Amino acid sequence: MGNQVRSRVSAYAVAAERDELLLTQLSDTSSVFEPGLWHLPGGGIDPGEQPEEALARELYEETGLELCGARLVDARTYSACRFGVSQHLVGLFYVVELAPGAVRVAKTDDSTSAVAWTPLAGLDESTLSPAAVDGLGMIGLRRGL
Repeated sequence: MGNQVRSRVSAYAVAAERDELLLTQLSDTSSVFEPGLWHLPGGGIDPGEQPEEALARELYEETGLELCGARLVDARTYSACRFGVSQHLVGLFYVVELAPGAVRVAKTDDSTSAVAWTPLAGLDESTLSPAAVDGLGMIGLRRGL
């Protein structure tokens, strides 16, 4: 029996404020990117769900913050193999505006283990998911990494 192949479309939030970037840490249940990496908030779009609706839902689940506005900036594809399943992911990247509030992981039994506003000055590309690295580049914040 060959490998299973799954395709999914995800929406990701690129939120940068006060020289900080909002990042989530991937848990052991992450289906595409390696656990422990810091990643952009967001995730899979459910059947029948519009991308911005999925973005708002995922942002709340992973950060406890509400989406106020989103602008689509780009899309990328990724391939990975985790748990014996080949994954093909299309990521839609949005620059977002968020309502003020304290960050917290609202859905604790999912692929996010932590959330934090992270200073841009201290980011190390080796600790970021490929999607997070791409997101930074899309908004011109990758220099110096």
